[in-house]
Amino acid sequence: MKKIDRSDIPSKKKISYAIRPELRSYLLQYGRERVLPVRYTDLLRFNLSTPLIDKDGQDTLWHTVYYNEHEMEDLFPNLTYIYALMHTDGDIKVMEHLSVARIDYCTFGNSKPFRVRIINRLNDNYDHFYIKVADASRVYGLELENLLSPNTILYLTDNNTLIEEHIPGLPGDIFVNSVSNATKFDQIRICKEFVKFNERCFVRLLGDMRSYNFVVDITPDIEGNQYRLRAVDFDQQSYEGRLKLYLPQFFKENLKLVQLSMQYMNNATIRQYQEEERTLISNRIRAEHHRLNDLFNVMCMDEIAPIPKVQQLKKELTNHHQTTVFNNCENMGQIVYECLSLVVGKRLN
Repeated sequence: MKKIDRSDIPSKKKISYAIRPELRSYLLQYGRERVLPVRYTDLLRFNLSTPLIDKDGQDTLWHTVYYNEHEMEDLFPNLTYIYALMHTDGDIKVMEHLSVARIDYCTFGNSKPFRVRIINRLNDNYDHFYIKVADASRVYGLELENLLSPNTILYLTDNNTLIEEHIPGLPGDIFVNSVSNATKFDQIRICKEFVKFNERCFVRLLGDMRSYNFVVDITPDIEGNQYRLRAVDFDQQSYEGRLKLYLPQFFKENLKLVQLSMQYMNNATIRQYQEEERTLISNRIRAEHHRLNDLFNVMCMDEIAPIPKVQQLKKELTNHHQTTVFNNCENMGQIVYECLSLVVGKRLN
């Protein structure tokens, strides 16, 4: 892996793109578009908010919001129903012991999400889901993650509202700061997963995977642990023009992982893991061939990034891959399509 270029940072403010009718039809076809009893704008009717402080007394940049009694009587049961809709296809029998414990709001970032905590009153276990303004870039990112990564993603849309499941895992920034305490065996496994994650992001052009935009799923194994890095922020799906922004190795926030990889891996090992990940992506493309074709029939007609960024990325990918396949691309959807075609060695359709 190359050293980090600290001058490469994503655009400070991403443009939001509405979901067009063609994408809406795709979401309807595959069960993602549903009629929901609560939309994003309904949650804006809170009348009080307080800063949310973590267990160490630090500001989380989230605010817990409160609603008047009349609002809660209608809002809270409907939020519980949305949770049931995501996890049990709306089976209301599981709702009897579930309730809303808290709603948090974050003004930091592009999507300004609400986070809803659902608690099981029988055992005090809780889960979360998020309600955001629907953005076409993010929806494409979620769909590609679901189809091309080792992870399934639960999300729903209703007009301009996006519902996302909470993706569990240790926040990447906390994990990165703790890797030096892991055993050598675990550190090598961490390096392997970072290389594979780096490749997944690059192949499908998911950008801005700084440490706080992914989590780490840690699974105890016979010897040591197994690690999986999972993206949790999909705002920067094929949006930026700079190639390096699609490679997590170039972010200063991931420097410790890069240094660890340079310590334990040579070029041959890195190449092996990259090829392993590309093979897995190719297998997923074959398994989801028809659905991916439907997705790209829509994505290749959509606008999800400014033209100057499209032109810049075309040029940089052409130089990187030493190919002319990107020359005729007119938007980001077509560029992603060509990137994936390079992985499988042929056209997807």
